[in-house]
Amino acid sequence: MILFVDACVRTQSRTRRLAQCLLDTLGAPYEHLCLSACSFPKADEAFLNERDLLISKGDFTNPMFEYAVGFSQAEEIVIAAPFWDLSFPSMLKSYLEQINVTGITFRYTSDGKAEGLCRAKKLYYVTTAGGDFLPDSFGFGYVEALAKSFYGIEDIELIKATGLDIYGAPVENILTECEKDIISRFGPAKE
Repeated sequence: MILFVDACVRTQSRTRRLAQCLLDTLGAPYEHLCLSACSFPKADEAFLNERDLLISKGDFTNPMFEYAVGFSQAEEIVIAAPFWDLSFPSMLKSYLEQINVTGITFRYTSDGKAEGLCRAKKLYYVTTAGGDFLPDSFGFGYVEALAKSFYGIEDIELIKATGLDIYGAPVENILTECEKDIISRFGPAKE
C-alpha cells in the first residue's frame, strides 16, 4: 500500500494534480492522508514528556503514534507539498514531528547512529513552484535528509514543475509536460 501524504492547501492544487498523476501511473492502492484535515498536537514539553514516557515503556499503542506507525508500515510513500517560503506548508513540518519516533520509524544503534525502521524503500516528493527558484536543498532536501538519515529510505525521487506564476507562463503546458514525464519515468515498462 502506498501512503499519499497530501500537504496541499488549495482545492485546485497543481501539486496535488501532479501527485494524482503519479499515483494513477503507479497503479497501486493508496491511503490518502490529507494533512489539512488533521489536527496535530503541539510538540511542546508536555507532549514530548508524555511521548518519551510511552517510548521508554515500549507502549506504541497510544493514538499519538498513529501517524508514525502508518508511515513506518507503508510500502511506498508519495509526499505532495508545494514550495512555500523556501520550504513547504507548516502542516508537513507538524506531520514530520509526529512521525519522527524512536522505536517506530527509526532507532539509535549502540554507536549513536540512526537506523531506519520503515518498510518503504522508495519515497516520491512532488512539488510545484510559482517561480523558477526551487533549490533541491530546501523543502525537498529536508525530507530527503530525514528519509535517508533516519527512516532508512534510500530511493528518493523529486518531481517538480516550476515557473507556474511567472507572468505569461504557459501553466497548462508546464503541468502537462510534467505529467508526461511522470508517465514516461514511472509507468509500466514499454514492451
